[in-house]
Amino acid sequence: MTWHKHKHKHKQCVKMKALEVGKRLSASLSFLLKPNAANPTLASLCPSSHHSLLSSPWSASQDRGVKVNAIHLRPGNVIEKSGRVYQVVESEHKQRGRGGAMMQLELRDVDNGNKVSLRFGTEEPVERVFVEEKSFSCLYTEKNTAFLIEPETFDQLQVPLDLFGKSAAYLKEEMKVRLQLYDGRPLSASVPKRVTCTIKETQAPMKGITSTPRYKKALLDNGLTVQVPPYLETGEEIIISTEDDSFLGRANK
Repeated sequence: MTWHKHKHKHKQCVKMKALEVGKRLSASLSFLLKPNAANPTLASLCPSSHHSLLSSPWSASQDRGVKVNAIHLRPGNVIEKSGRVYQVVESEHKQRGRGGAMMQLELRDVDNGNKVSLRFGTEEPVERVFVEEKSFSCLYTEKNTAFLIEPETFDQLQVPLDLFGKSAAYLKEEMKVRLQLYDGRPLSASVPKRVTCTIKETQAPMKGITSTPRYKKALLDNGLTVQVPPYLETGEEIIISTEDDSFLGRANK
């Protein structure tokens, strides 16, 4: 083989290798540019693409929420319907005979506070909106308002007691509470599930009676009346469930 032939064959070999590398690179780029469920596209990630990052499916799910069946909605959840944002106040499962089951939802419009009642099929998809949940400490309550403080930033916030529902009676100074916010606006609030209360007034234990009732009424220091065991006395500290006002036990001293 002459030198010229060897040089020509070497050039052909280099061209074939370059072509093979080019094909691999082209396939890789096509994979990245082709949308699929497993990976985001370069078009959605590149600022110069036709669709901005805010319009990509990922960001939309973070901003708007997720689809859930209506049967899974609970009071306090936030949903979007026909361009309006609502908070679920009450959720009731109803049977329509042959028509199948349905969910009756009482909703509160986040923007204007108006209440509406809507019906959904139990398996009907509803768009649930994500809300932000933050911790606050209760400074004090006055009339129909709770004054809260954010422990990290020391930002103070005033919210209506209605956000706590019936649990507002358990609010006290320095109590840790949770707020659910949408777009910076408080939607609902909650107190700890277990709180310590003091019995302000109750009937004294009756001695010598063979048959005693299982429970008796007790007035707590927050003004609520609950059922407690008959052996408890005035002045004792007890643990109460804020979900149903039930007695859980004596407080540890």
